[in-house]
Amino acid sequence: MDSGSHAGEPSSSVMTKALPFSSGNPRIEETRGVMHLFHDDVTSPLPVGRKPLVCVHGVPNHMTYADFCQFCGSFIRHMLEMRIVRNDAMEDKYSALITFDSQESTDDFYKHFKGKRFSSLEPETCNVLFVIDVQYTGSIEHGQASFLTSSAEQPTCPVCLERLDQETSGTLTTICNHSFHCSCISKWTDSSCPVCRYCQQQPEKSTCFLCQTSENLWMCVICGFVGCGRFKEGHAIMHWKDTQHCYSLELETQRVWDYAGDNYVHRLIQSKADGKLVELNSLCPHGGKGCGSCGCSEDPEISEAVLNSKVEAIVNEYSELLSSQLENQRLYYEAIIQEDKNETEREIAKAVEQAASANLKLLKINAKIDKCVYEKKFLDDVNENLLKNRDIWKAKLNEMEEREKNTLRAKDEKIRDLEEQLRILMLCLETGNHAE
Repeated sequence: MDSGSHAGEPSSSVMTKALPFSSGNPRIEETRGVMHLFHDDVTSPLPVGRKPLVCVHGVPNHMTYADFCQFCGSFIRHMLEMRIVRNDAMEDKYSALITFDSQESTDDFYKHFKGKRFSSLEPETCNVLFVIDVQYTGSIEHGQASFLTSSAEQPTCPVCLERLDQETSGTLTTICNHSFHCSCISKWTDSSCPVCRYCQQQPEKSTCFLCQTSENLWMCVICGFVGCGRFKEGHAIMHWKDTQHCYSLELETQRVWDYAGDNYVHRLIQSKADGKLVELNSLCPHGGKGCGSCGCSEDPEISEAVLNSKVEAIVNEYSELLSSQLENQRLYYEAIIQEDKNETEREIAKAVEQAASANLKLLKINAKIDKCVYEKKFLDDVNENLLKNRDIWKAKLNEMEEREKNTLRAKDEKIRDLEEQLRILMLCLETGNHAE
């Protein structure tokens, strides 16, 4: 990992501590290194010079990878990479190095989980520390210098067979250096690795029931008796001679030995050199120096026939294994396609339903528009008739006013005539009176 800082280089006055760690299957390869951490400071909870890289120190071994992912909750989607490592002198606990996509997400994770209990039933608390630098001191296979560096060709997840791309989904590297998507490993409830079955929670060291030695131990798969091998006191083979329990498990390599056939029962075993599965050479039951001392391979035709039969059996076995794996992959992708198809059909049905609802609304709106148009036409006709009636009645009113004026004028003239006649009559009456 490069020593560059996301928020500036830490000053020399900052208190730091170094913790050695290791990872990998000890029987195959082991990677060792040292992580430099900021000291806990109550007065300054967020140290200056921190990076988007934290260490969750002292996680109990009983917490599986799925349990820890569930404990992180919604912060999983902000994690680019998580690597599980073991700390020296802490056999019952492990640590998690977590890289986040931003400093803000790192600070929120630190504030939320600092001092939080892993479980309400247990006293262990989450100890979150900011990481200054991670240095690898041991040799790493394929020249891997840092778990933060990525090769040009990205590996694939053994579960979903998709690329391990940090930009699209976070990755989790187990304690045995196998990487998975966080979403895939979170569904694995077992504490062992899905690839090599290495268990992060190692069992307590067993001892021979008779001599109490802890080296070269064998366990009877019938009754569970633990005894030492023939290179020690030979208590395991003595147990077989006493009980006739012919199958015994070697605790170091997890291989089963058949005392009756004087051979391992496994056809394939895990190589200590590279961890790959290789065929175990069978010992001849007729002698201890291999086939050649008993004459079972003197006839080349018989040897060739036996070899061809073995090869054919192995080819058939691996063909069936490959067919089953391909069938599982076919079912897996068909399930994904069917799920997408169902989702598409649901969306189409929803769109059709929305279109039908919109069409119904459109019909209602058109009906309202037609009704409004009809009412408008009716009101226009009424208005036109009213205007016509207004003109008619206005003409009649003018005619009546004119007729009334004429009548009044005639009355006035008649009144004036009557008044004139009355005046004349009065004059005549007055003249007659004077004449008498």
